Amino acid sequence: MNIIEVQNEIVEEFSLFEDWMQRYEYMIELGKSIELIDPSNKVDSNLIKGCQSKLWLHAELNDDKLIFKADSEAIITKGIAAVLLRVFSNQTPKNIIEANLEFIDKIGLKEHLSPTRANGLLSMIKQIKYYALAFNKN
Repeated sequence: MNIIEVQNEIVEEFSLFEDWMQRYEYMIELGKSIELIDPSNKVDSNLIKGCQSKLWLHAELNDDKLIFKADSEAIITKGIAAVLLRVFSNQTPKNIIEANLEFIDKIGLKEHLSPTRANGLLSMIKQIKYYALAFNKN
């Protein structure tokens, strides 16, 4: 699946929920299913700056696709990371760099987060894009 298809799938899933409490619960469930970062990668250099709670993000290139793994102490932060990893993991660096992130506005994520969590969301996206730039060979 390409990035646009994954984003459309997420928008569709979020539209099934009537209110934001249900959407938060869904994100928390997604957070429980993410592939966790190896404990040896829970180092300061993998911490996302600007996050309210500790969030580690690690990337590696495998067959020209970036594989992201993450973990957080906070269940909602882990859920936000799960949504982003679903979009960006297993994609090429070039596609990640060029990705449009309209789906975040379409599901209303930014507007329903506290200012510090919204800042953390933007910091996560920025770090994912930095990884893509670092691994981009084009």
